Amino acid sequence: MPPRLLLLLLSCTLLLVACSHGNIKRVSKPAVSLQQVSVASDGRWTVELRLQNYSTVSMMYDAVDLQVTVEGQPAGTLAGRPGFSIGPGAADVVTLDLTPTPTARMAVANALAGSGMLGYALKGKVTVTPVEGAQRSFEIDMHSTLSPAPGLTGVLR
Repeated sequence: MPPRLLLLLLSCTLLLVACSHGNIKRVSKPAVSLQQVSVASDGRWTVELRLQNYSTVSMMYDAVDLQVTVEGQPAGTLAGRPGFSIGPGAADVVTLDLTPTPTARMAVANALAGSGMLGYALKGKVTVTPVEGAQRSFEIDMHSTLSPAPGLTGVLR
């Protein structure tokens, strides 16, 4: 290889390395969903809320404040301060209690009795702090379904 071509190739390689900024840190909107709802004998719910981090950096989950609806009926507010970090591309679960409205209790009871699907929605915000970053709040507007868990009385997944 001629020395000029070798020098040009080496210069281009050094230029590319110098322009590189390493890993790009991207903060993305987290995903939130109901992983499981367990109905107690007194009608209260224990809710396992799944938090999914789609960012390329770890995120501290500072707070969740979500309005829950089931089958179009207001169920109540899920509010809490998880206070834990979730790594990039990973998920974790926070357990919160909810005392649902009577119409929401009825909708869940119907789904459990009829072994049917239960439509739900979460609307509100999740507040997170990225590693080496400023705290941010993300608006959540999520819709999905749950169904009775086979063999588990009073549990929807």
